[in-house]
Amino acid sequence: MKNQSNGWALLPLLLFLVIFIGSGVATGDFYKMPITVALLITAAFALVLNRKVPFMEKVDVFTKGAGHPNIMLMAIIFILAGAFAGAAKGMGAVDSTVNLALSILPQNLLMVGLFIIACFISLSMGTSVGTIVALAPIGMSISEGTGISMALSMATVIGGAMFGDNLSVISDTTIAAVRTQGTRMADKFRTNFLIVLPAAVITIIVLAIFTAGEQSAVNAGNYDLVKIIPYIAVLGAALAGLNVLIVLAGGVVLSGIIGLLDGSYTFFSLIKTIAEGMSGMFELAIIAIVIGGIVEVIRWNGGIDFLLKIVMKNIHTEKGAQFGIASLVSLTNLSTANNTIAIIIAGPLAKNISEEYGIDPRKSASILDVFSCFIQGIIPYGAQMLAAAGLAGISPVSIISYSIYPILIGICGVLAVIFNIPRLKETTSK
Repeated sequence: MKNQSNGWALLPLLLFLVIFIGSGVATGDFYKMPITVALLITAAFALVLNRKVPFMEKVDVFTKGAGHPNIMLMAIIFILAGAFAGAAKGMGAVDSTVNLALSILPQNLLMVGLFIIACFISLSMGTSVGTIVALAPIGMSISEGTGISMALSMATVIGGAMFGDNLSVISDTTIAAVRTQGTRMADKFRTNFLIVLPAAVITIIVLAIFTAGEQSAVNAGNYDLVKIIPYIAVLGAALAGLNVLIVLAGGVVLSGIIGLLDGSYTFFSLIKTIAEGMSGMFELAIIAIVIGGIVEVIRWNGGIDFLLKIVMKNIHTEKGAQFGIASLVSLTNLSTANNTIAIIIAGPLAKNISEEYGIDPRKSASILDVFSCFIQGIIPYGAQMLAAAGLAGISPVSIISYSIYPILIGICGVLAVIFNIPRLKETTSK
């Protein structure tokens, strides 16, 4: 039987933050401590709390939380998303997309073009870091051939990467937000898109004004329009409302067929590439499972009830509840430096808050994703900022002042809460 409200039940979460943040501060590297190790230590600590309860009873609670249908489905979707991303990239979809964009890129609007390319690539790939790794060298070439700041180029790539990370139907942040809030990919996309579209438009205008007249020859390689089809098909199918498992499995098959027909793959090289794509998501799937178990133990011990009472003590309206969710995921993201993990941790509590105050799950999912991406796009110790800065050989701190898009989505997120944007109609979709 679940225990009553108890603040001591939150100690495992505090321990995790101490371990993760402490190791980052001590070493100067927030990725020095593997998050899986920190979580396993946290899980062990959670299981030894409340000694009045038999150990195996607490283990049973943990496994029920870890094996919750939503957690299991989330893990499967993560793995399928990795398989699709690997299969599509392996047969040349990313290179073709980038080269096609470069071939039509206006030479007098280089930063605007770079931002739009990053938006499309990240929307297609569902990964911000992967987008940054692919496009940072192009941004560097543009800066070296013009008077455009290297920090601005990297910030532009990061901004476009965060656009897709926030919206892509195969992004791990979208998957986590949708599954924890109990809504559909397509519904969340439409809601989220209306919130962040002004930020993207303003970013394009600002970049056009700041870099007007700067020109540099950027050589585009060969591209094949057929190789881009899997990205377009997956995006279209997901927005049409098809089941995400079918969408991703179809994307893997389509990418494989194209790769086999054009000689990019042999049968066994395709299988190997799919397996490598899946394995790249195994850690994230394990993290989701372990966090699910830890959160359930904390909930069972009364920690979630205690936290809800604290959060809701100063919340009196639906808008206040939305800002509560935004603050919760933002603080969690600042602590973990990982927007997906922040959503997985904050998601269950956000779900409770949204149910208490009648917040549409499409809106709560969008708030989780928007504010986590806002924080992730501006923290100098996040993977995105570190990747871009490392490739360009500059300080991640120098990029922050040029982080136009991440800052704008934070502002748009606040305005969306204040002015109830978008105004959602009732839906029975789940």
